[in-house]
Amino acid sequence: MSQTTEEGDAAAKLASSELAPGESTAANDQPLRPEDFYMDGPYMVFTESYHLRRGYCCNSGCRHCPYGK
Repeated sequence: MSQTTEEGDAAAKLASSELAPGESTAANDQPLRPEDFYMDGPYMVFTESYHLRRGYCCNSGCRHCPYGK
């Protein structure tokens, strides 16, 4: 199972809270829940429930994207 660089970068950005001033997403409005992700080696993989709570597709080819893109 592989993960795209974009998804890994997004996970790292979210995990390290490196959002620019004024940058806001539904994902950073709430802390991550245990059911939102799992670790696959060094990668944080977001679950379908996390993506649904976020509310949109980020077009990064996420493994569990429920939006069919």
